[in-house]
Amino acid sequence: MTSAQNPFFKPFDTKHQTPPFSKITNADYVPAVDRGIELANAEIKAIVDNKAKPNFKNTIVALENVGADLNRVLGTFFPLMSANADDEMMNLSMDISRKLSDYSTSITLNEGLWKRVKAVYDNRAKYKLTPEDSMLLQTTYDSFARSGATLEGADRDTYKRLSAELSELTTKFGQNVQKELPTYQIWLAEEDLVGLPESQKEAAALAAKEAGKEGKYLFTLDQPVYMAFLKYSDRRDLREKMYRLYTGRNITGEYSNVEVQKRIAEVRRQLANLLGKDTYAEYSLVNTMAQNPGNVYKLLNQLREAYAPAAKAELDEITKFASELEGKPVTLMPWDYSYYSNKHRAARYSFDEEALRPYFELSNVVNGVFGLATKLYGLQFREDPEIQVYHPDVKAYEVTDADGKYIGVLYTDFFPRASKRPGAWMTNFKEQWTDAKGKNSRPHVSIVMNFTKPTADKPSLLTPYEVETFLHEFGHSLHGLLANTKYSSLSGTNVYRDFVELPSQFNENFLTERECLDSFARHYQTGEAIPENLVKSLISSSQYGAAYACMRQLMFGFLDMAWHTQKAPVENAAVFEVEAIAPVQLFKPIENSLVSPQFSHIFSGGYAAGYYSYKWAEVLDADAFAAFQETGIFNPETAKRFKDNILTRGGTENPAELYRKFRGKDASIDALLRRDGIKK
Repeated sequence: MTSAQNPFFKPFDTKHQTPPFSKITNADYVPAVDRGIELANAEIKAIVDNKAKPNFKNTIVALENVGADLNRVLGTFFPLMSANADDEMMNLSMDISRKLSDYSTSITLNEGLWKRVKAVYDNRAKYKLTPEDSMLLQTTYDSFARSGATLEGADRDTYKRLSAELSELTTKFGQNVQKELPTYQIWLAEEDLVGLPESQKEAAALAAKEAGKEGKYLFTLDQPVYMAFLKYSDRRDLREKMYRLYTGRNITGEYSNVEVQKRIAEVRRQLANLLGKDTYAEYSLVNTMAQNPGNVYKLLNQLREAYAPAAKAELDEITKFASELEGKPVTLMPWDYSYYSNKHRAARYSFDEEALRPYFELSNVVNGVFGLATKLYGLQFREDPEIQVYHPDVKAYEVTDADGKYIGVLYTDFFPRASKRPGAWMTNFKEQWTDAKGKNSRPHVSIVMNFTKPTADKPSLLTPYEVETFLHEFGHSLHGLLANTKYSSLSGTNVYRDFVELPSQFNENFLTERECLDSFARHYQTGEAIPENLVKSLISSSQYGAAYACMRQLMFGFLDMAWHTQKAPVENAAVFEVEAIAPVQLFKPIENSLVSPQFSHIFSGGYAAGYYSYKWAEVLDADAFAAFQETGIFNPETAKRFKDNILTRGGTENPAELYRKFRGKDASIDALLRRDGIKK
C-alpha cells in the first residue's frame, strides 16, 4: 500500500471529518502510527529548538497541539479495539502500545522540553492566564513531574523500562479478558430451561441456530445472558455452573491473568517508589478530589458502616424467604442471590422485570433517552446515513442544539458480538477543542453496550437494569458532546476520575421518575403507556437491594485499593483477594472464583486506585439530583446550571469549585443515604 492510499495520511473528507471506516484496513494502522509519531517528534523538536524565551503560548499551548495526526489514528484504533477487534488488531495493539509507550516516555524525559515547561511554570505569575490556561499549565507541569522528568541517570532508564513493561502488561490483560470470554459455550436442552423467560429462551435458540445447531440452546457468558440466567433459572446446579465459569475466567490456561495482574501491581508500585511515593495509590490519587488513600478509605469505611447492617438484614430476609419457598432450610450462596432476591422483590412489590420488558423496547428507549437531553438541554438527534459506521449494528447521529447549530456526532453500538469486549462504556473518536482562530472543533462520541439482542420474533426488549446502563453511558456522552473548552486535554470527560462519573450516575436517577417514564415507556406491540401499577412497582422497589449493591461496589473498591497500596510483591493472588475483600464480603469465599483476573477497570482500563470513584461520584450525583427534585426534575434554570457548570466545563477548573458553582455548597453523604433508604 502506498502512502496515498492510507486514509490516515490526509484529512478525512467525510461529513464532519468522521472516520471513513469503509476505507480503513488493519494494514493502515502501524504506518499511520509511525508517521504520526515522526510528525509529533518533529513538532516537539521545534518547541525545544525555539530560540525565543519559553512562554505559555510557545511552549504549553504548542505542546498541547502536538500530535494531531497521531491522535486521529489512535482516536480510531483504540475505540475499535474495544468494540470491533479481530485477532490481527489485537496483535497490532501490542506493537502499537510499545511504540506509544516509547513515544510518551521520550516526551516526558526530554530534558530540553522539561526545562521549558518548568521555566513557564516557575514564572507563571508573570502571565495573565485564565483559569483554563492555569489548569492547562498545572496539568502539563504535573504530567512531566509525575512521569519521571525529575529523575536522573539510571533512574531514568529504570522508568523507561518499567513504563514499557506496564504498557505491554495492561494491553495483554485486556486482551486475555476479551479473548477468553467467547470461548465459553454452554449447550442446554429444553428441559434445562425451567424458570427462564421466553425472551431468554428465544435468544438462546437464536444463538444456537447461528452456530449451526438449530433445535438446541446456546448460552454464553455475555453479561446480559449470564445475569438473566442467574436471576431466573430454577436449576440451582446450572446457576452454580454458570457462576463458577463466570468467576473462574482468566485464572488458568492460555489466557490466565493471575501472574499478569501480580506483575502489573508490582510494576506500578516500583514506578511510584521511583517517583517518591510509598504506594501506587499514594502516587495516583494526588490529582483527584480524594487526594490521598486515607480519604478514600474514610469514604469506603463510612459507607461500609452505614450499609453493612442493612445488607445483612436484606440477606437474612431473603434467606428466610427462600427457606419458606423451598419448604426447607436454604443456605444462600452467591449463585442464589439474584434468583431469590428477584422472587422476593416480586412478592413484596409485585415487581416483575419480564412484565416491564415489553415497555422498554430499544428504539423507544433511545427516543426517550435522547428526549431527556432535548427537554433538559435543548439537544436534537438525527440519524444520519451519510456518516459511516464500523459495524451494521452501529448507528450514527448528528447532534444539534435548539437553534439547529451543530454540536457533534454520536455513535450507538448496542449488541454483544465476539469482536466486542463485555460491559458498557463511552469513548471518543474525536475530542472537542477550540483552535487559535476561535473555531470550535466539535466532538465525535460513541456509547457501547451489550444489550439483549433482538430475535426473529421480538425486537430488543430491555430490562430496567439495561435502561439504567443506557442512561449512565448517555450521561458520559453528554459530558463529551456538550464540551466547550479551548484545549482538548481538558474537554469533556478529561476530568478527575472521581468526578467523571457524576454526569453518568446523575442520569440514572431519571429511570424512577414518572414524568420521564411517561415519555418513552410504551408497549412495543400496542403502543400502550406503561401501566400505573408497573410504574409504582418499579419506583417503590427502587431501593430494594440497595445495601447489597453498595457492599458489592465497596468490595471492588477495597480490592482495588488493596492491590495499589501493597508495599511488597503479592505472593498468592487468591489469598490476597480474599483478605482484601473480607471487610465487605457477604458470602464465604468460593474456591477458584476470583474478581481480580477479570477486573479490567483497574488492570487495563484506567481506574487503578480509582474504582472508589463510582461511590465518590454517587455521593455527588445523589446530592445533585436532590437539587433537581427541589425545583422540579425538568426545571430549566437548574438544568442550565448543571449544563454550564458541569457538562460544558470539562476539566478546566477544580471539580470541587465547579460543583459548588452548580449546587451552591459541597455535597454531603445524606442525599445518598436517603435515596437508598438507609436514612429517613
